[in-house]
Amino acid sequence: MSSNTPNAGKGAIFDLDGTLLDSLGVWDDVDEIFFSRRGIDVPDDYQQAVSPMAFPDIADYTIRRFNLHETPQAIMQEWNDLAFEEYTTKVRLKPGARDYLEHLRSTGAKLGVASTLMPSLRDPTLAHLGIDGLFDAVCGIEEVGGLNKDHPDLYMLVANRMGVAPGECTVFEDIVIGVRTAKRIGMKALAMLDDSSRSQWEGLAAAADGTLRDFTTAPQIL
Repeated sequence: MSSNTPNAGKGAIFDLDGTLLDSLGVWDDVDEIFFSRRGIDVPDDYQQAVSPMAFPDIADYTIRRFNLHETPQAIMQEWNDLAFEEYTTKVRLKPGARDYLEHLRSTGAKLGVASTLMPSLRDPTLAHLGIDGLFDAVCGIEEVGGLNKDHPDLYMLVANRMGVAPGECTVFEDIVIGVRTAKRIGMKALAMLDDSSRSQWEGLAAAADGTLRDFTTAPQIL
C-alpha cells in the first residue's frame, strides 16, 4: 500500500435515508399526506417502526396496523408517486458527503450502497445528485429476497460485489438494527445522528464503533 492509497483493500458501505441523504423531511411529508387522506393521525412511533423494513413489508405492516382495505402494491405506488419529485429534485447530501466519497475513492477504498429505498427512488436520486458513478456496488433489499437489515444478507451482498472482506468494511448507518447487524458479521459500524434517529440515539451510539453528525468529521482512513 502506498502513502497515496491508505484505504486500499477497504470498503465503505452507506445507508441512504438519514445517513448519506438528508431526506427525513420527505417521509414526514409523505406520511402526513398519506395518512391525512385516510383520516388518520401519524403515530409518533411509526417512522421508527418502519425504518429498517423493505417497502413491501412497510406496506403490509401499515395495512395490518391501520386495518386498511388496500393492496400493498397500491400503497407502494402512492408512496412512490408522492416521494419521487422530492427525491429527484430537492433531496440533498449530508454535509461533507460528496467530498468524503471522493476522498475515499481517491485513497483506494471501494464504495457501496446498502439501502431499503426502492430502486425507482434510489437510482434516479443518486443520478440527480451526481454520485451514482462513485459506487462500486449499489444494492437494495429487493436483491436479497426482501430481507430487512436485521439480517446480514444485504451487507454481505454489497461486500461481495465490492470484492472486500466483511472484516475490512465500515458501515455507515442511522438505525440501531443496521449497526448491530453489521457488527455481528465483523464489520465496523459508524452511527449517523439524524432527526429520525434521535429517539434511539443512546442505543445507537452504544452499539456503534463511533458516531457522526455529518461527514465533515468522518475518518479519513477506514
